[in-house]
Amino acid sequence: MDVIIRKDVKSAVDLAARIMADALRKRPDMTLGLATGRTMEALYAELVKMHREEGLDFSLAKSFNLDEYVGLAPDNVNSYRYYMNHHLFDHVNIDKRNTHLPNGLAKCEAGECERYEQEMRLAGGIDLQLVGIGRTGHIGFNEPLSPLTSRTRSVALTQGTIEQNSPLFTYPDVMPRRAFTMGVGTVLDARSVLLLATGAEKADIIAKAIEGPVTSMISASALQMHQNCTVILDEEAAAKLQLRDFCDWTFANDPKWDAFR
Repeated sequence: MDVIIRKDVKSAVDLAARIMADALRKRPDMTLGLATGRTMEALYAELVKMHREEGLDFSLAKSFNLDEYVGLAPDNVNSYRYYMNHHLFDHVNIDKRNTHLPNGLAKCEAGECERYEQEMRLAGGIDLQLVGIGRTGHIGFNEPLSPLTSRTRSVALTQGTIEQNSPLFTYPDVMPRRAFTMGVGTVLDARSVLLLATGAEKADIIAKAIEGPVTSMISASALQMHQNCTVILDEEAAAKLQLRDFCDWTFANDPKWDAFR
C-alpha cells in the first residue's frame, strides 16, 4: 500500500485526478470502478476540466459504480446514477451505454447482484477502482462485519450510515434503508485501487484502516492485502498516522512516482 499525503484537499484531489488521467491515457479502453459521495465531487470536477482543456478522452472507457440505493429510479435526484450523470457522465465523452450501476428498481435483488457481477466479468474486470471511506471504515456500503470475501449483494444500512447520508435527501426520512454494493472481495479483485480521503473527521478511521489490523469491522482495512493500492490523503486526514515520515520518504524516493511529484 502506497500512502501519499498532500498539504490540502485541492492538492490531494489534483493528484488523484492526475493518476486516473494518466491511467486512462495509457489505456483508453480501461474499465473504471467509480465511487460517489462528497469527497468525489471535486475529483470528478477536475476530470471534467481535464477533458475540456486537455482532451482527456473517455470515449472507449467503461465504468462500474460501487453501489446504488435499493428502491430509487435512475432519474431520482438522490440515486447514484443521477449523481454520476450530474457530476461526470454528462460532461465528458463517455458512452453512457458503457456506464454501469446496479438497478435500484430490480425486482429480484439477488438476481440483480449476480447480473452485475457477470457484467464486470464480461468486461474483463475492473482496471482501476476508486473508493472513498465512510466514518465506520466502510468502502461502498460494506458496513461493519461485511465478509472480506463478499461479492456484490444487497445490504441493510446501519443507523450511522443513515444519519450520515440522510441530510443529502430532500426529505431525509425517505432515504432507503437498503442498498446494492460491490462486496469487499469484488473490490479486491480490481487490478489497482485508489482511495481518496480528506478532512479531519476521517483521521481516526484512516489510521485504523491503514495501520490497524485487517478486520471485517473496518472493511477498508482489507485494502492492506491488495498488491496495488494507493491511498491519497490531505494533511488533516493523515494526522493520526504513526508512519507519516515513512510515507513521505517513500513518495519522495520511489521512482514510480517521479511523474507525479
